[in-house]
Amino acid sequence: MSAKVLTLGEVGALSDRILVANGVSAPQAGAVTRTIVAAERDHCQSHGLYRLLGYVRSMRRNQADGHAVPEVSDIAPSLLRIDAKRGFAPLAFETGLPLLVEKTRRQGIAAMAINHCLHFSALWAEVEPLADDGLVALALTPSHSWVAPAGGRKPIFGTNPIAFGWPRPGREPFVFDFATSAVARGEIELHRRAGKPIPADWAIDKDGNPTTDAAAALDGAMLTFGGHKGSALAAMVELLAGPLIGDLLSTESQKIDNQVGGPPYHGELIIAIDPAGFLGANVADHQARAETLFSGIIDQGARLPSQRRYDARKITATAGVPVPSALYYELVALI
Repeated sequence: MSAKVLTLGEVGALSDRILVANGVSAPQAGAVTRTIVAAERDHCQSHGLYRLLGYVRSMRRNQADGHAVPEVSDIAPSLLRIDAKRGFAPLAFETGLPLLVEKTRRQGIAAMAINHCLHFSALWAEVEPLADDGLVALALTPSHSWVAPAGGRKPIFGTNPIAFGWPRPGREPFVFDFATSAVARGEIELHRRAGKPIPADWAIDKDGNPTTDAAAALDGAMLTFGGHKGSALAAMVELLAGPLIGDLLSTESQKIDNQVGGPPYHGELIIAIDPAGFLGANVADHQARAETLFSGIIDQGARLPSQRRYDARKITATAGVPVPSALYYELVALI
């Protein structure tokens, strides 16, 4: 497959041009673009430029408000709520981030709910800056109902990712971000676009049979990872980032989409913890114990989550990123 190599600056410029050309305000476009550039920088193509197709679709079908200004509500000493007002999640997150950090420092733990947002970005892009600031972070969000429960055949869960960040002074934080489905939906969509088969344990077709056909998988239901364990975690995400914060379940988001194929419309929960709240002046001692854990993983030949992304940054900073030619010209046509 032929590809066009773009610098990270060119990725950002292309994203901005596409969004602004389709009625997205500069603040909204800038926040979305930062998440897209971060994904391409880290070789996370399933959450990179490809996602612009869904963002633009949601604008053209009037599902998203490209000029929405997020509204912050300071609802309790350790709680805040951001109403995204049908805007995209990245700007809502950036808007609430300073107050979330302030509350976490003051209270030891704080939580931020984002409501009424359209979300199509990776969650590691949100927990990583919190961990870089010395905080432990957890983020959860549902999506559209694409995933069948363990033992079931009909989609009811979203891909329902969970992201976690742990600060490591002087080095990149320990971060993981994974869907509770067997794989992110974007990976199946990229396989479909490339005409490549998928592993048989990723999804079932509309009749409930295992399939390696990406298109049949997208018409059927995705599977959870780890069977009943992933299914239980998916339900937890639905509850914590849905009813708990007064937002939608994945099935409700799917109904609102009405087969447009835009980003999920729902909520997100971010929890931040300041280690100093528990440890006081002993933070460094216990962080050193955490480093012992990480060393024990690495020293036996295993790798830490996100290490591939961190390694990719060293490459893309100078070599740029390859974008499939078909996708590149499809994106340019949106301007």
